[in-house]
Amino acid sequence: MVRVSPRVVVLAGGVGGSKFVLGVREALRRRGVDDTAAALTVVVNTGDDLWLSGVRLQPDVDSITYALAGVNDAERGWGRAGDSERVGRELQQWGAGWPWFTLGDLDLGTHLARTGWLRDGLTPTQVLERMSHRWPLGARLLPMTDAEVDTIVVVEDGSRLHFQEWWTRHRAGLTPTRFENPGIEVASAAPGVVKAIASADVILIAPSNPVVSIGPILAVPGLRDVLASAAAPVVGVSPIIGGKVVRGMADVCLTAIGVETSASAVAAHYGSRGSGGVLDAWLLAEEDAAVAPDVAGRGIRPLVAPLWMTDAVASAAIAEVALGAAGL
Repeated sequence: MVRVSPRVVVLAGGVGGSKFVLGVREALRRRGVDDTAAALTVVVNTGDDLWLSGVRLQPDVDSITYALAGVNDAERGWGRAGDSERVGRELQQWGAGWPWFTLGDLDLGTHLARTGWLRDGLTPTQVLERMSHRWPLGARLLPMTDAEVDTIVVVEDGSRLHFQEWWTRHRAGLTPTRFENPGIEVASAAPGVVKAIASADVILIAPSNPVVSIGPILAVPGLRDVLASAAAPVVGVSPIIGGKVVRGMADVCLTAIGVETSASAVAAHYGSRGSGGVLDAWLLAEEDAAVAPDVAGRGIRPLVAPLWMTDAVASAAIAEVALGAAGL
């Protein structure tokens, strides 16, 4: 018998992850779950973190935090709503930072607070817990690891760029040959992550970038094994609709690792738990219903549903299908 308040774990990163997590929280509220913070745990990608101008930035952590708090800039997809950029322009006058990387003033306040706490000896997990106290997020956020495992992109000429430079400055225009997370092989899951996954009623993989958002989470030593042995079903949501990426340049990332930009190919990339992968079920967009038999043939249960996260209602409906796929 499943508890009235199911324990839900979401692996997420980026804008797609933010929208999906909002949908899961709303779906739980519609089910009458009053304390969604106790029911919903989000394991957030920290592979795109970086040091810039002396402060520690955690783009995916902040995107999800701001979205849950209702203070995110929904139009741009990142940063705080109504932010200004006076300090960022001043940094540029000093030749500091990256002129092509926007730092909002309110956003910088977050980075300064985080950096101060890190300098005081807090871990990223402890910092994120402290950040969560400011707003009623309705979810518990955990970084995938407390180790610094920033993503490095190796491009065709052999140059090595931080992911944010490749993504933001070059708009993924430099052909990547591989993605690396230096130090991840000796990293460990952040405190609470393994326990949350092991005790979950359902584990959801958000429609985030499979390579640079979900990939680093799954690359943390031991996490794949925890997913493989978890009692809860693992349900993924396709980030591909109609054979195209929904946002960003995930198709470039997929091509670099030899994965076709299709819903069935991404499902195959994750693989079924029965054959050493991580999925039990896979949500396909209506536009990709024709590939459902291929997904099923890989040992993954396909489900077809509208996957455009146009607003909170649509996101909640997607989350409801994902929860239903787990029998909740």
